[in-house]
Amino acid sequence: MESEAIIRRLVIKVFHIEKVEFADKTYIENGVLYIEKDVENTIEIDKKLIKDIKISIISPNKHDIFVNSIMDFSPIATKVLGKMGEGITHVLTGVNVMLTGADEDGVQVAEFGSSEGILKEQVIFNRAGTPSINDTIVHVDVKLLSGKGTSRPGPMAAHDACDKIIQQIRNYLKKINGRLCNEKHEFLDKIKEGKKKVVIVKQVAGQGAMYDTGLLAHEPGGFLGCRSIIDIGNVPMILSPNEYRDGALRAMN
Repeated sequence: MESEAIIRRLVIKVFHIEKVEFADKTYIENGVLYIEKDVENTIEIDKKLIKDIKISIISPNKHDIFVNSIMDFSPIATKVLGKMGEGITHVLTGVNVMLTGADEDGVQVAEFGSSEGILKEQVIFNRAGTPSINDTIVHVDVKLLSGKGTSRPGPMAAHDACDKIIQQIRNYLKKINGRLCNEKHEFLDKIKEGKKKVVIVKQVAGQGAMYDTGLLAHEPGGFLGCRSIIDIGNVPMILSPNEYRDGALRAMN
């Protein structure tokens, strides 16, 4: 009989969002995500790098619009119990976050090449790492001060500001009764005696400016509290399968 040991148990509870609107406060009700209007003015930003921030809501299939250089797509998820890779995580589907940026002179945030343009021409939807064509997109557009978009501090300040905005949604998501979820998935990290040991090698960006990867932030897929792969010397890191599933990486490119 095979011997099996369970190392970690991760439960992901999914709440589907049908619509996103601005309101007087941030909350979720009956499948609608309400985001506090002018929430960008309630967070602390680095004014030595950022001039201003604008938030907009892009409805599904309304992608024939111009956007500044795309810095990131990220989900909205939060830890409810336990640390990354174990416990309980709440995640929203039907909505995705897009961070874009340029400086006040119109110079796009970029290093090797920028991705500004008509959204539907710049993104292949329905792929791993991009929104579904039916997702609503919470668009956070950061205007940096002149010349601040082509070196690390500027883009990092933009990621920081975006994550602070999204954290207000996460704070409400933490409080939702898990029994009301639309889906529930359980993942177990196991050791099976006598079986082959499998390691998946993933090469991540670690060059600077837009090309960076954050590891093990405070929240799944988040920025705040993450370790930059550049700052730790681009050395190999070992993650458990459940840490990876739970959003231990933030691909900032």
